[in-house]
Amino acid sequence: MTFDQIRTFLWVARLGGFRRAAERLNLSQPAVSTRIATLEDELRVPLIERGPGDLVLTRHGTLLLTYAEQMLFVEEEIKQRVANPAEAEGLFRVGASETIAQAWLPDFLKAFSQAYPRVNVDLTVDISLNLRAALLERRLDLVFLMGPVSEFSVQNVALPSFDLHWYRSADNPQTDLGEIPVISYSSQTRPYRELMSELTRRVGPQLRVFASASLSASLRMIAAGIAVGPYPRALAEPYLQAGQIVEFDPGFRPAPLAFTASYLSEPRSFLVESSAQVAEQTALKWDHSHPR
Repeated sequence: MTFDQIRTFLWVARLGGFRRAAERLNLSQPAVSTRIATLEDELRVPLIERGPGDLVLTRHGTLLLTYAEQMLFVEEEIKQRVANPAEAEGLFRVGASETIAQAWLPDFLKAFSQAYPRVNVDLTVDISLNLRAALLERRLDLVFLMGPVSEFSVQNVALPSFDLHWYRSADNPQTDLGEIPVISYSSQTRPYRELMSELTRRVGPQLRVFASASLSASLRMIAAGIAVGPYPRALAEPYLQAGQIVEFDPGFRPAPLAFTASYLSEPRSFLVESSAQVAEQTALKWDHSHPR
C-alpha cells in the first residue's frame, strides 16, 4: 500500500468518479483504475461498488476514506513543517472576484510565490456566484469572494471589507439618479440586487441601471460622464488623484462589500490552509495602507 494509492482513492471518493480523479491527478483513467484495483487486492476487500450510476463506497471504503484524509494531511504537514516548504510542488487553483484582483491579489500571489516557488498557480477571476460553484465542485482550491459560503463543508476566513462611495465625472455635475444612469456590479451579484432594491424604492420607474462585471470599465464610464456609481475608494483612488472623478452623496450608501477566503474543509490541505492565512495577512496589510 502506497501514498499514491491512498491519494488516488481519496480523490476518486471525493470527486465521485475515476474520470474526475484522473483529471485532478493528471493521470489517465486506466492508471487510476489500476491503482484502486491494486489497493483492493492488497487490502483484500472491495472499496467501491461497481455498477451503473453514481459511485458508492463500500463499508470498508468509507472507513478507509477517514484514514486516507488523516494520512494525506499528515504527509503534507510533514513536508511543509519538517522539509523545506520551498520544495513543495503541484498545482494550486485560486479564484478571486475582480474587486480582490484589483486590490491585494498581486501582493498575495507575490507572497505565495516566495513561500512556494515550485508550485504552479492557476488563477480564475470571476463573479462570486461562479467562484462558489467552482469551489463546491472542487475545481478551485481557494477562493476570495463575497462571502461567507454557507455550506457545512466550507471553511471561511473573514477578510477586510470594502466601503462603497458614490462617484461622478469631474466634468459632468449631474447627480440626479432619475436623470443619469447608475452603473453597478454584475447583475448576478449580491451588491447589484441590494442596490437595485434600494434604488427602485428611492428613484422609481425612471431609474436606469448599467451592470458590468469589470470594475475598471465601470470607473472609466463614470470618468467619461456616462453614469454614476458606488465603488470602493481604494479602487477609485487613481481616478480621484487624476481629477477625473469626484465623490458625491445621493443620500445613502450601499452596505460594505464583505469578503472571505473560502476553501473546503475536507480533505484537509496544509497548503490551502496556510495560503488562506497568507491571504488574510496580506489583505489586512493592504487594507491598512489604503483609503477606505
